[in-house]
Amino acid sequence: MPPETAQSLDNLRLERDAIFLYDALASIEKDEQRASAFRRIAANERRHADVWARKLEERGADVPAPPARPRLRVAIIVLLARLFGTRAVSDLVTALEGDEEDIYQAQSSPEVAAIAADEREHAEIWRQLKLGRTPGAGDEIAARERWHRSGRSGTLRAVIFGVSDGLVSNLALVMGVAGAANTAASSAAPAGNEKFIVLAGIAGLLAGAFSMAAGEYISMQSQRELFERQIALERAELEAMPEEEQAEMAALYRAKGFPPDEAEAIAARLFENPERALDTLIREELGLDPSELGSPVGAASGSFVAFALGAAVPVIPYLLASGSSAFVASIVLSLVALFLVGAAVSLLTGRGFLFSGARQVLIGAAAAVVTFAVGSLIGVAAA
Repeated sequence: MPPETAQSLDNLRLERDAIFLYDALASIEKDEQRASAFRRIAANERRHADVWARKLEERGADVPAPPARPRLRVAIIVLLARLFGTRAVSDLVTALEGDEEDIYQAQSSPEVAAIAADEREHAEIWRQLKLGRTPGAGDEIAARERWHRSGRSGTLRAVIFGVSDGLVSNLALVMGVAGAANTAASSAAPAGNEKFIVLAGIAGLLAGAFSMAAGEYISMQSQRELFERQIALERAELEAMPEEEQAEMAALYRAKGFPPDEAEAIAARLFENPERALDTLIREELGLDPSELGSPVGAASGSFVAFALGAAVPVIPYLLASGSSAFVASIVLSLVALFLVGAAVSLLTGRGFLFSGARQVLIGAAAAVVTFAVGSLIGVAAA
């Protein structure tokens, strides 16, 4: 199959998956404004699919029938949306849109350029939905490429990696203590080493969860205070010298390539509303979104819960069983959890879920093996 035909076929599959996704989101969403936005995106995706279908026909290739089911990544997003609502999957969909734009940016044709522009518009629609606004076709000043970064660093991403951190670190801790306890017990120590393993596991869970929460809170609070300070200074400058700030905004738009008279007209229009002018200055000069400065309490709570959930997995078998049964169950349960976490990471990265899951298992297993070996050596020395 010629490379151009294969590429058009891949693009067609990509767009059909997007059609399935947005049709499903529109049917799930109860808010009519959000559902309307999803239907609008689905219509764009249908137009994109028609482009690639025509390309295949022009090259004399058969246009395959739409698949009964989308690829796994899209199916999981739809399932999560049905369970938790469309707002819960916004980061996943934004990441998916970013991956689609990356794919199209690697190609070069007038059709691809038009489709990539639509994908950027879809990202802006999601940004507006996250802010609770009615999506529109305008708002070019606020529509910037920051969505590409925010979509990959949202709440869901933090939760997934928090669970991963707790799982890997506490699995390593439990295996290290188990190695030391089992070696010591086989040499001279009495039975009942499960109590020490459970104690170490719970201590590791609490210590790690509180440490993560404290670190997230301090980091987020410090960052928020810095941003608020910068915004306050910008507000003071706007109140003290509005003419200079208006001239500065006009200079910003001239730097973006606007003709001088047009840049000055835009700045004058924005400064008719002081709050709108301040919002634009904050976004353009500081690169901040005033509505998304982050919640220290939310970040700390999320980190605590996510780490604790992951760290609990290797400890649970020791609460329900003992001896080799608990040891084997802890390893098996942790490896399964590691694979699931890796598969969840693939929803954000776009890599295959088998690759991501296997990679996560290898990393966690390597940490467990090393700490078990070290623990065994310490156990021999202690015995």
